[in-house]
Parts: sequence; structure tokens; C-alpha cells
Amino acid sequence: MSKRAAYLLCYGLPLPVLVVSLLLGPTDQVNPWEYVRLCWQAWMGAGLDDDGQQRLELAANILFNIRLPRVLLTFMSGAALATSGAVLQGVFRNPLVDSYVLGISSGAAFGAALAITYALLPLNVAALVGGTVAVVLTYSVAVSSRQVSIVAIVLSGMVISGIFTALMAIVQYTSNPYKLQAVVQWTMGYLHTASWQEVRQSWLPIVLSLAVVFVFRWRIILVSLGDDADKAVGVHPAVDKLILVGCATLMTAMTVASAGIISFYGLFVPHIVRMAVGADNVRGIPANIFMGGTLLLVIDDFSRSLFSFEVPVGIFTMVIGGIFFVYLMRRNRLNWN
Repeated sequence: MSKRAAYLLCYGLPLPVLVVSLLLGPTDQVNPWEYVRLCWQAWMGAGLDDDGQQRLELAANILFNIRLPRVLLTFMSGAALATSGAVLQGVFRNPLVDSYVLGISSGAAFGAALAITYALLPLNVAALVGGTVAVVLTYSVAVSSRQVSIVAIVLSGMVISGIFTALMAIVQYTSNPYKLQAVVQWTMGYLHTASWQEVRQSWLPIVLSLAVVFVFRWRIILVSLGDDADKAVGVHPAVDKLILVGCATLMTAMTVASAGIISFYGLFVPHIVRMAVGADNVRGIPANIFMGGTLLLVIDDFSRSLFSFEVPVGIFTMVIGGIFFVYLMRRNRLNWN
């Protein structure tokens, strides 16, 4: 792919996809041209009859109270998951790493499942606590003689992730049928319940984390070279890893709390970005932000428009991620070039 096409794909598509996503939906009550005509007629002071006023209010309510918060939440979630995946793959120097490798998603999912079932804490707080506990446990298990190897932290992350997955299964088993249904739907990605409340709860932590990662994007290159290379140029690797992994944890937890579990997304999108713009994180991080948000919007558009019923977006990402990695393995492109 040429550099011009890659930059057009990453930075030229978000705005058109946002607009198109705002106009897509299962209802036929919102005709974009009719809505523009009614708005223009009202703005020009031509006056609207009762039927026109009702149609205008209905269309405005669907666009700005139902579709717009879903579009914004979907874009933020996609950008957060793709960026956190790129950060973790760079920090741990492993192209097959995502938020599950540290148990972040599983820990956040367990905390959110507890909040849904027993209402002990607010959902976003419970998810953040669960994700943070998972990271701390993963590091504590992996540390040996004040040193942590990449292999040890990956293996311990897999173990901690499995433990939290089992704990979440216990929560599902002990919950009543109504809450069980809510938890099961949430584990498949439940963007269909997006609202302004969820946008307000999640936008600030996600945007701040994305901003920090953007500022530290060149540090990911140094961290990926190893601790000795970091120290040779006067950079403290432990501090950089703490900041970057902390931002990835916060983004993942907020996404899990607001949109449920969107499987595989943070794993395969960074690969697509590297194939488009290269492995340099200075260019890759902003590309992950924009392409991650745009691609999840496209997937969500298909999930709510392809059939007469809505398919959870996590099912689509799991299918797409699985097919994409089969393609990479068959083409022998899983090396991190």
C-alpha cells in the first residue's frame, strides 16, 4: 500500500464514516434529506405544521439522543482498544499480545459482572478496580529477584486471565436469570444500549489516556528495544512501562465498562495499521486511534443494519479477527516486520 493511500485510509475516512453511521439505523423514521429540509424550513422561518413539527422532533431525538451517543462511544471504544493493543504489543515486544495477555479485560469483565449482578460499586469503577487488580497480580506473579522477563509476564497474564474468567463464570452461575441475561449480552459487546450517560462516564479517561500515549509514542520504540537501550539514552524504562501499561489498563477498563467485551479487536487492528503505515509507533499510534475508531464504526454499522435483528458487535470482531489471523498465518506474515 502506498503512503498516500495509507494516510487517506487512516485520516480521511473517519469523518465520512461518522456521518454515514449517524444516518444508518433500523428505523425508517429518519430520512436525512427530509430532516435537512425540515431544519432549513424551520430555520428560514417558513413555519411547520403540526405533522412536520412532530416529524422534526422525532428525527432530532433519534439522531441526537440515540444514534449520536452510540456513534461517539463506538469510535472511542475502537480507538481505545486498538491503541491499548499497540501499546502492549510494543511494551512487551510481542505482536500476539493484547489486553487479555495481562488479564486486563478478564479482570475488568469480572469487576463489571459483579457490579451488574450485585451492584456493589458503579460499573466503571468496578471494571477499573478489576483491571488494575489483574495487572498487579500478573506483575506480582511474574516478578523474580526484582526482574521480570517477557515470557514470565505473558504466562502469568494468561493464568490470571483464566482465573478471572472462571470467577466471572461463577458470578453468572449464581446470578438470577434476569441479571444473567444482562451479563451474557454484555460479554458479547452491547453497544445497542449506548447513551449519553455512558459517553460522559468514559470519554474523559479514554481521551486523557490517548493523549498521554500520543505524547509518549516515541518512548514505545525505546521500550521495545529493551531496558539496556533505554538506560543508555537516559530513559527510565520502569517509569515508561508503568505509564504506558497504566494508560492501556485505564482505556481497556473504561471500554469494558461502557461497551462490554469486544474480543480480538485490540489484537488484529494494530497488525492492520502496521501493514498500512509501518511498525514505527510515532506514526502508528495516531493511525491506531483513527483507524481503530473508524473500523469499529464500520463493524457496528453492519451489526445493526445487515439483519432485521441486531448482532452483538463482539461476535463480528471475533469472526473478523479469527479470519484475519488465519490469513496472516497462511501468508506467513505473523513476523513483526
